[in-house]
Amino acid sequence: MLGFSHQQHIRSHTATFLRSRYQTNPKAGTSVKDFKGLKVWQKAHQLVLDVYRHSQAFPAEERFGLKAHLLKSVTSVPSNIAEGCGRRGDSELARFLSIAAGSAAETEYQLILARDLGYISEAHHRDLDAQVNEIKRMLNTFIQRLG
Repeated sequence: MLGFSHQQHIRSHTATFLRSRYQTNPKAGTSVKDFKGLKVWQKAHQLVLDVYRHSQAFPAEERFGLKAHLLKSVTSVPSNIAEGCGRRGDSELARFLSIAAGSAAETEYQLILARDLGYISEAHHRDLDAQVNEIKRMLNTFIQRLG
């Protein structure tokens, strides 16, 4: 269980994050959500880069198997965050954040499988798993704040 001060810290960052996620587009006179400024997108993007690096050592026969599925699911996380930011309204954003959370859970399993098959080390798995779980927590908090 998180300590009260840590929960308060997360709420504070989430509130600031939600207040600052809109930028006005002066030409169109509309609000645009800048996904590149979102911490959750930045962390998801870093996870993609890390998974790509670690998947280079997968066996050649996994090119169209686990490696392809893992890269598709991990790439889907920041992609859905970005797509949600390009949609109108908080309900659309929440829907795409939910899809991103599902892709993060899928990635989490595929990393377990990669570890169990010996394609990534236990240490690399721990690091990647910690990143995935942090992203899942951030997505869930963001979705709750939008609801």
